[in-house]
Amino acid sequence: MRIMAMYLPQFHTTPENDEWWGKGYTDWVAAKNAVSRYRGHRQPRTPLGDNYYDLADETAAAWKWQAELAAKYGVYGFCIYQYWFTGVQTLQRPMEILLRHPEIPLRYSICWANEEWARSWYGNEREVLIPQEYGGEKEWKRHFEYLLPFFKDERYIKVDRKPMFHIYKAHQIECLKEMKEFWDRLAKENGFDGIYLVAGNTAGVIKEETREIDAYYNFEPNHVWGQKRNKVFVKLLWWKAGLLRRAGKIMKREFFTGRRSLKRVYRLILSEKYHTNQTVYLGICPEYDDTPRRQEQGVVYDDASPKQFGKTLRKLIRKSEKMGSDFIFINAWNEWGETAALEPDDVHGYRYLEEIHNALLETENQNEA
Repeated sequence: MRIMAMYLPQFHTTPENDEWWGKGYTDWVAAKNAVSRYRGHRQPRTPLGDNYYDLADETAAAWKWQAELAAKYGVYGFCIYQYWFTGVQTLQRPMEILLRHPEIPLRYSICWANEEWARSWYGNEREVLIPQEYGGEKEWKRHFEYLLPFFKDERYIKVDRKPMFHIYKAHQIECLKEMKEFWDRLAKENGFDGIYLVAGNTAGVIKEETREIDAYYNFEPNHVWGQKRNKVFVKLLWWKAGLLRRAGKIMKREFFTGRRSLKRVYRLILSEKYHTNQTVYLGICPEYDDTPRRQEQGVVYDDASPKQFGKTLRKLIRKSEKMGSDFIFINAWNEWGETAALEPDDVHGYRYLEEIHNALLETENQNEA
């Protein structure tokens, strides 16, 4: 079983973030400015040893440290977000630095986070900052040519001689069939057997099977939380949140309305049934709390623990094996603005990573027995 961790590159300054969020903004700013929203809410979280790394460091010090941790605790590779828009790209510098340091023994793939960029954090009204448009073959070729040096990297993950490329919301691309056929042709011209396209299940169940998509990965907790079978429960939560907001206005105080249960999410992940002939890579998250970014509008799954994560991961590995699936996707390696991080922090230290190591070791021993 190969454990993949989603990887956020937003730990370096960019002109775009300086303009939109203030000079010097990175995801560390959101993490540092987090506040506790209710009794027992553990915010802010601090990386162990105050390790507020800078991913623009050309020495690749953070990458080297992360690669060492991943290898030590059994994380197979990183799935790095790419923010590509027609004519515009941002936050690409960290993975370009990684590419320039082939001595770092880190397997990786790239996930095109193909949403439009919008100003929706910190209680702002939604304002589109960079629209997402897909263009035609000219734009697709430019995107492929940028990706090609990564695909040719020996560390880049391939399946059946095809570079594994992820699209976060592939269902939003109306021209996906034509784009995939074009990329397959370019990949074959460059010595590969095509592109191995993995689409994100970001909410709900798989609605349809398409020949363009080779596999799906479940992005948790969004995937199971958005399933149709939870509609009644979700409506009850919205009703409760609305009631608390009205009560808060009357009492002139703030009630936090976004508390949920990660144990419930874990139960749903383990109980979900799949009726598809296509490959599905299951997913899990160690914790989730996006109040550092979204403040009072955020969501907190506040019953998380390393022990519960490890217990669920062991079962998830078994479930994946029965499905014939050999990857599990964890959200995430370093989503500090959403408190979804495997990296050691001041609360749990290395315990989430230790749970991965122990789960893999126990599964290996059981299989050998």
